[in-house]
Amino acid sequence: MAGEAPKSKKTVKKSKQPVRLYAKGVILGYKRSKSNCYANCTLLKIDGVRTKADTQFYVGKRVAYVYKAKKEIQNSKFRVMWGKIRRSHGNSGVVRAKFNKNIPPKAFGAACRVMLYPSSI
Repeated sequence: MAGEAPKSKKTVKKSKQPVRLYAKGVILGYKRSKSNCYANCTLLKIDGVRTKADTQFYVGKRVAYVYKAKKEIQNSKFRVMWGKIRRSHGNSGVVRAKFNKNIPPKAFGAACRVMLYPSSI
C-alpha cells in the first residue's frame, strides 16, 4: 500500500457544442409543369436522401425556413416560415412540402431545416 502511486484519473473534457436536432435541406422551387406553376407546393432536397424509399421517413415532418429581415420584432431579426412534408416527388429523394404561407421565390436555393418531429417511431 505504501509503495503504490496514486491513480491518476483521466478526465475527458467535453466540448459544449450544440447538438443539431434537424436535417439540413435546400428549397428547390415550386412544383411546376412546362407552363403552370403551383406556388402552394414547394420542392425540397434533404441531405443524405437519395431514393424514394428514403423519403418515407420524412413524410409528415415539420420544415422551417429561417431567414433574416431588416425590422426587428420581439428583439430578433430572424423569422421563420413553417411547413410540413407531404409526399415524395420523383425517384431521387426530392419531397413536396406545403407551407402555411407560400415560400417567396427569393428563398429558392436557400437552406431549410427539416425537424425530426413529429416522430412515427
